[in-house]
Amino acid sequence: MSRRTSRPRRPDGPAAAGAGPRQTTPASPCPCDGPAAYGDCCGRFHAGTAAAPTCEALMRSRYAAFVVRDAAYLLRTWHPETRPPSVEFDPAMRWTGLDILDTTEGSAFHTTGTVTFRAHYTDGGRPDALHEQSRFVRHEGAWVYSAAVFVD
Repeated sequence: MSRRTSRPRRPDGPAAAGAGPRQTTPASPCPCDGPAAYGDCCGRFHAGTAAAPTCEALMRSRYAAFVVRDAAYLLRTWHPETRPPSVEFDPAMRWTGLDILDTTEGSAFHTTGTVTFRAHYTDGGRPDALHEQSRFVRHEGAWVYSAAVFVD
């Protein structure tokens, strides 16, 4: 078990003002607040050129997929037994930062793992946060999101 927090949240720029999803290029800072640019961090997972090696990496990439509104990636990384038929994005919601609070297992040597996180957002301009513990499992060799428990 480890305890980690990400860097301080940065503003979303135009997206925070309601101009649509954050415009993310391969050179942009990664929305997951990782140390690498989007193209070298979550972007390679979204593009399908690499698979998330840990459940925490998958959690971060799924958060980034919500930021950039990549429904195909979210569905692709959702366990088939719990996957919804589609993902809808609320146009008033803007994801603004991610704090990883705790992880259990979820490495290359495990078949299950959990990530507890707090995802910050604004909804219609009002700040709020989602506090959740997500469960991940290996399915056909890859990490997938299985289920979640809301903490708050």
